[in-house]
Amino acid sequence: MHPSLRLLPLPLCIAFSLQVKAADDKPPNWGLCPVQDVVKPFADAQTLPDGIKIDNANEATDIEGDALSGTEENPVFNGNVTLRRGDQFMGAEHLKYDKSKEQYTAEGNIRYQGGGLRLVAKRAEGDQAKDIHTLQGIEYQLLEQRGNGGADSMVLKGNLGALHGATYSTCPPEQRQWEVRAHSIDVNTDSGMAVARGATLRVGHVPVIYLPWFMFPTDERRRTGLLFPSISNSSRNGFDYRQPIYLNLAPNYDATLNPRLMTSRGLQLGAQFRYLLDDGGGKVEGTWMPNDKLRDRDRSLFHYDAFQNLSQHWQARANLNWISDTRYYEDFSNSIDGLSQFTSLSEIGVYGRGRGWDAGVSADHWQLADYTLTESVLPYNRMPRGYVHWERKVGGGFVAGVDAEVVRFQHPKFSAGSRLDLKPWISLPLEGDSWFLRPTAAFRHTSYSLDNSLAASLGGSTSPSRNQPIFSVDAGAYFDRDMTVKGKEYLQTIEPRLFYLNVPYTNQEDMPLFDTQPLTFSWGQLFRDNRYSGADRQADANQLTVAVSSRMIRQADGRERFSASLGQIRYFNASRVRIPGEPITEESRSAWVADANYAPTDRWTFGASYQWDPKFSRTDLASVRARYLLPDDGVINLGYRYRRSLLEQTDLSFLYPINPSWSIVGRYYYSLHDNKALETLAGFQWDSCCVAVRLLARRYVHNRAGDLSNAIMFEIELKGLGSAGQDTQRALRRAILGYNRDDLYLVPPQTATGQPTPPDTNASP
Repeated sequence: MHPSLRLLPLPLCIAFSLQVKAADDKPPNWGLCPVQDVVKPFADAQTLPDGIKIDNANEATDIEGDALSGTEENPVFNGNVTLRRGDQFMGAEHLKYDKSKEQYTAEGNIRYQGGGLRLVAKRAEGDQAKDIHTLQGIEYQLLEQRGNGGADSMVLKGNLGALHGATYSTCPPEQRQWEVRAHSIDVNTDSGMAVARGATLRVGHVPVIYLPWFMFPTDERRRTGLLFPSISNSSRNGFDYRQPIYLNLAPNYDATLNPRLMTSRGLQLGAQFRYLLDDGGGKVEGTWMPNDKLRDRDRSLFHYDAFQNLSQHWQARANLNWISDTRYYEDFSNSIDGLSQFTSLSEIGVYGRGRGWDAGVSADHWQLADYTLTESVLPYNRMPRGYVHWERKVGGGFVAGVDAEVVRFQHPKFSAGSRLDLKPWISLPLEGDSWFLRPTAAFRHTSYSLDNSLAASLGGSTSPSRNQPIFSVDAGAYFDRDMTVKGKEYLQTIEPRLFYLNVPYTNQEDMPLFDTQPLTFSWGQLFRDNRYSGADRQADANQLTVAVSSRMIRQADGRERFSASLGQIRYFNASRVRIPGEPITEESRSAWVADANYAPTDRWTFGASYQWDPKFSRTDLASVRARYLLPDDGVINLGYRYRRSLLEQTDLSFLYPINPSWSIVGRYYYSLHDNKALETLAGFQWDSCCVAVRLLARRYVHNRAGDLSNAIMFEIELKGLGSAGQDTQRALRRAILGYNRDDLYLVPPQTATGQPTPPDTNASP
């Protein structure tokens, strides 16, 4: 018998999450824990197509069963009883319903599925008039995320719920490596919060945390509360404890307080405020540390990063930074990156971009961040700077454009001035399927208005200027052929390229050097019309670049197996324009620039870069790198870097899986130039279905004097619950290329909106 009756809505949607964790942008690795059904699927439960959502409040409840007895007012269903309402399903062996009292009782193999939850229970009863429902002997499984557990009983009253004798874990029942138990959990679905009483976190069979009372979220709404702390230890900071406190102030802005205790240095207070507007957003953050014992002084930092869309084409952006002293970055950084930053840059401006043009008005300011230097090494501040780039087709195949810039320079130690730089140009790009030819003619005008003292030091004129024509021809061809290597089809290319540049000499000795330096010689410089950055110098040239590239591309998947490039500049005349300390560019040849990459298999990759100066028969630059991808996401990296008179380094890093659970990690970064290890890291990882442990020992250069610091980093991750300790994965991703295999294939974004990242949510007060 299959009668169909309309009942009042049965509010059994109890899919609240028992996860006691803050939001985490790094999803756990579930590779060792395949998805399994702790509560087996119900064959008679209805399923909806992916992506289909139903509002159950507008759906009626249909009841079916093998047999119907009782009266019309008190029906009794027996045998394979099912209740369906939207995407909700409930099954039982027996169901009694009293229409006058609106009460029901269900017994025997109680099954429920809906709202991301599947459960079984021994008994269910309820009063729909009072909206009270009770289930006993529950086992449940979350469907949209990992999680399972049980409860002795559960009582639902409207939007309030209470569980007694509840458990939760992301581990399968046969491998209960961690579990949360609570005497009772009261849930309020309106507020999205739950209160647990008598809660215990067990790792294995050992209780490690007991909380007599705590509140946690049951949905994704942001809430004020504590985020997970960070704990570490180092010889410089001592015991280091950070406890972020999240403040949910409004839907479009929030704040995070970051108190930090370093036993060897003192207490630091930090704060961050973020906001989002309809057309913009920003972040303000700062730190303050009274009487840092390391330097015996107060320390502080301020940072403001924001953007605001003004129209379809214009955007305002700001990136403001301030530090209290020149050792701040060095003392508060745990990597070599903090030692390489010798300035702090602030920028603010309005920028526009459209079809064929971009422009902007901005200002920037530099602050010294290296105690071994003086302010005389700081770049000139540009306050303000305006620029425009415009280009368009003008007919007859020609493309014309102009690059213009006007800047007012300022410096805390030196006199300065203003500069105007104009560069109109016209080009005739010609190209076919396998060739291109791009002749370009440009004219560059640069003029200054200098402070009197600076003008006197340069020769007396306060308004020096320069006018230079620039002519270049860029030409190349593309040849390819099909070839077979060891039975695999490849496409091989040969790509020769010529670049001729002619710029007549103009005396520029009466012009200042505000923001101009020689560019580091590289492959890209073979095809530039100026070897300097900035507009203070335009190099004279009569030169020809000859270059060739070749590639082998696997036809099956488009992967590049081999690539090589070789190029050199032939100088027909010596370049007479130079800046103090720059080597003379004589009538000769530049260094050879070579670059090659080879991937003999999908696991092996080799690469090399090399610059050889034939004039002095010496190596200017050399770089060799190799990477091997081990099974089970392991990786070994080996590198060597050399730049004449500057550095010579070797770098070995690895992630070596011993078995699916155990792996060792390490890095040895050594400077042959200084005869010193810059960073040594060693540790192990243990991973399981729902628990991961990482322990690292690290020795690294922590200041510009080359002093070494030791650190122990420990992190335990209860997957689906959270982690405690320092962020070891961040340190490993920085030290070991390929630690996260996805990093090997990431392509950096071309532009950045500046929009703040989503805030940390689900904090537990």
